[in-house]
Amino acid sequence: MINAILVFNNHGKPRLVRFYQHLAEEVQQQIIRETFHLVLKRDDHICNFLECGSLFGGSDYKLIYRHYATLYFVFCVDSSESELGILDLIQVHHILQEVVIGGMVLETNMNEIVAQVEAQSKLEKAEGGLSAAPSRAVSAVKNINLPEIPRNINIGDINIKVPNLSQFM
Repeated sequence: MINAILVFNNHGKPRLVRFYQHLAEEVQQQIIRETFHLVLKRDDHICNFLECGSLFGGSDYKLIYRHYATLYFVFCVDSSESELGILDLIQVHHILQEVVIGGMVLETNMNEIVAQVEAQSKLEKAEGGLSAAPSRAVSAVKNINLPEIPRNINIGDINIKVPNLSQFM
C-alpha cells in the first residue's frame, strides 16, 4: 500500500504532498522534513530504495524515490508494493511533465514525448547531473582568457561603458 507521495524541490519545499493514512499535521511535517534529509544526503548513483520504518512507526516501510533535475519524487510504501513498479510509476509522472506544462497539453505524440525524455536523460548523464553545472560554470568563467578587459559593450542600440576594474585585480 502507498502511504504517502511527496514531491519536493532541492531545498526541501514541498510541491505535492499526499498522505493516504490519517496523520496529525505536525507528524506530516516531521515526515516531510526527515524524508527530505534522508534522500538529500544520498548520492545520485546509490539505490533508490531506502528503509524508513521509524518514520511511519512500522518496520516494513520503504522510501522509493527518484531525483529529476530540481525535484525529488518520493513514495512511502509498505512491503506489499513492488519497488520496481513504484519506480515505473514515478517515471510515468515524470513523462506527464513532458505532456502537460502549466495546465496545457503541449504534446500528444508518444514518439516525440519519449524522444524528449530520452534526450533529457542523455543530457543529464553527459553533464554529470544538474548539480555539477554550477561548478562547471565557475571553472569555465575562470578559464576565459581575455587579452584585455573590454571597455565598451555594444548590444544592438545599447552601449555599456565598463569602468576601470584594475584596482580590484
